[in-house]
Amino acid sequence: MSRDAGGSGRPPASRAPAAAPADADVLPPHGDEMPGRSVTRQRALLFSAFVLAALAFLYLVLPQLGGFQHTWSRLKGGNSWWIAIAVVMEVLSIASYIAIFRGVAVPSGSPITWRESYEITMAGLAATRVFAAGGAGGIALTAWALRRSGMPRREVAERMIAFLVLVYGVYMLAMVVCGIGLYVGLFPGPHPFALTIGPAIFGAFVILLFLAIAFVPEDFRPRLGPLTPHHRRLALWVERVATSPAYLSGGIHLAWRKLRHPDWAMIGTVSWWGFNIAVLYAAFRAFGAAPPLAVLIQAYFVGMLGNLLPLPGGIGGVDGGMIGALVAFGVSGSLALIAVLVYRLIAFWLPTIPGAIAYFQLRRAVHRWERRPPEPALAA
Repeated sequence: MSRDAGGSGRPPASRAPAAAPADADVLPPHGDEMPGRSVTRQRALLFSAFVLAALAFLYLVLPQLGGFQHTWSRLKGGNSWWIAIAVVMEVLSIASYIAIFRGVAVPSGSPITWRESYEITMAGLAATRVFAAGGAGGIALTAWALRRSGMPRREVAERMIAFLVLVYGVYMLAMVVCGIGLYVGLFPGPHPFALTIGPAIFGAFVILLFLAIAFVPEDFRPRLGPLTPHHRRLALWVERVATSPAYLSGGIHLAWRKLRHPDWAMIGTVSWWGFNIAVLYAAFRAFGAAPPLAVLIQAYFVGMLGNLLPLPGGIGGVDGGMIGALVAFGVSGSLALIAVLVYRLIAFWLPTIPGAIAYFQLRRAVHRWERRPPEPALAA
């Protein structure tokens, strides 16, 4: 029985529309090239200059503005034990992320080993630092690696969607629970409407939207066959519009089957966020007192919405959003600033170097996959 069939005895994500040829979704020998833009020297220099300027502003200029003059002096009194704990929590969060990927995105019989799962996830985290829009670079790189392993395109889409639904479902649910809990007094801490009920409404809307998409038939595209226009461009547009909801529905159903038959990967969906928030908590404890837990969680997730801004890796958007949310909850501005910047240094920049190394290791792994003889069972 397949481990990711959720106990149903059949692989859930590899179904293909009956109208498609049997090999229509199989990776061609040299198809699906590495995603990303061509990296010229000028583009690399411009990107590096932006990152250095953003870091200089965040870590050197900002602490000198508006009452934060003494922020850096607090570094001398930071508790090194709590900093070490923060680093350990970050390592555990990365281990959780690998566990989620392994349990959701890697089917039985895949050539992707544990080592290559590490390389894919770490390279994806590094790519997230480069591209904006909620980690689009990491998603593209992960999908590319799965395709190069021989996985059909539809299965890649459904497994990636299931992965994102499970991970970000915890995100949305946490904003609903903590937001409402703070506002009604169930959890201790301040409860400004804009940072409690506002994010809770947003999280509930996203959850309901994906629940509604789950009712879209997974064979939605073949049902529209007679309605497909004869004009080529219009037909391609209809094809994409019709296929996307079906892929989303298939991914959501796969996520639901995983939830109905939980395993260690499902623990990772919670521990990934939990250990990341623990890094922020340890950063606070290294320089002072931490805010109430529900406040910390809500401010963390509200700040993480800054990843949606068109900035490489959310540099500036996440930092500013998280600091602003903490201050709005009544946390000292100087303490919030130094805790968030230390958190970002550990959780954001620390994995970048091993992630870049993992990217080159992953390329070698992909070359090994390409040299292996084709497997008829996988192609079927």
